Amino acid sequence: MLRDWRGSVRRFIPVNSQITSACHSFLRMGPLVLLFFSLLHLCATQGTPVFVQTGTDLLLDVKEPVVLKEADLFTWNVNDRANVVRLAQCGKPTISKNYTSRAEFSAQTHSLLLKNVQKEDSGVYRARVAADNNSDVAEYSVTVLDPVSGVKLTVKLCSSDSTKVTVICSTEDSLISSTFTCAHKPALTRGERAEIITPGASLDVYLENGSVICNHSNQVSSTRHPKD
Repeated sequence: MLRDWRGSVRRFIPVNSQITSACHSFLRMGPLVLLFFSLLHLCATQGTPVFVQTGTDLLLDVKEPVVLKEADLFTWNVNDRANVVRLAQCGKPTISKNYTSRAEFSAQTHSLLLKNVQKEDSGVYRARVAADNNSDVAEYSVTVLDPVSGVKLTVKLCSSDSTKVTVICSTEDSLISSTFTCAHKPALTRGERAEIITPGASLDVYLENGSVICNHSNQVSSTRHPKD
């Protein structure tokens, strides 16, 4: 027996028993272990998340300088299927015909510029050096989003017989409401913050410095409508 660092006693088990016990434990935990490693692999292969607004330009850089050897081939590809650009050590870069009018490639920095991106440009972009051992030198998970729509803020102002005010914040496809307390004048003093999250955007209404704020935002844009 051997005393471990916690002061407890650790019992040695015969090798065969250890293997049998480990196998039984693995079989019991197999589905969980497989799920864990599947999720770990998925997270590792998604790349750096990048959000870009529809109609703007996107610049993708490599994470380290690239030096090509004689037989090496450098590519930027999307979703591991379509090559955007190819570059051999002694050749000129070749841009795919689907990108010739809206992609630029720097042979010096190996960066890729995509112009006027659209939603269909969303995907995983990888910069890869194909050699004896393939090496990815950049990886981005790109999501192209439309800017959020404007907001409309509707407030039922305070009256002499009411100390509450109802605020409705709405967009083209969502609405949210909250109730705030009024002071002696039509000024708001306190209330609950409300928020709703829709696919690709969030909508919230809250009180800030005596004004009601209605905010609609996503990763690339936001609109606000303040009302005193």
